[in-house]
Amino acid sequence: MSTSLRRQRERGVTLIELVLFIVIVGVASAAILGVMSLTTKRSADPQLRKQALAIAEGMLEEIQLARFTYCDPQDPAAETATSAAGCTIPEVAGQEAGGMPRPFDNVNDYVGAYGKATDYTTDAQGTVWAAGSPQAYIASVVITQVALNGLPATEALRIQVTVPYADQQIVLDGYRVRYAPNSIP
Repeated sequence: MSTSLRRQRERGVTLIELVLFIVIVGVASAAILGVMSLTTKRSADPQLRKQALAIAEGMLEEIQLARFTYCDPQDPAAETATSAAGCTIPEVAGQEAGGMPRPFDNVNDYVGAYGKATDYTTDAQGTVWAAGSPQAYIASVVITQVALNGLPATEALRIQVTVPYADQQIVLDGYRVRYAPNSIP
């Protein structure tokens, strides 16, 4: 038999062709798996963002709905005081000694001092978790006194709530003015 006839009958691939095929398929498979991995990793972000947004909105609303009085509700002059000077127990930034848990009795109980952040560890349903728990979110609250539309800084507060998630964060701002300083239900 001649060699040309033998070559026509022999069909297949050479070792070099096989190695090139394996390399090309391997690179393509790695690229496809990389895209799928990235897509899967990012697919949970909308849920995390929605949970972080719900926590931030809930915390901001809770703080904005709290009282903003001159006196502590336990003060006998709480319903008649026209300024903090008329109180025996004036409301200042920071929770009172032996204070109650959230929700607090006044807006300024949510921070230790004006302008400094206070962190609250919570989950999307408002349950308090231990720090480092996989379900936990950290809601950071900063309250600062601001002059607002002719009101002095002692009568208006800017509330900023920050909730980080993944490698991003939700930041919400709100304001609270002292419109009913003697309203003690």
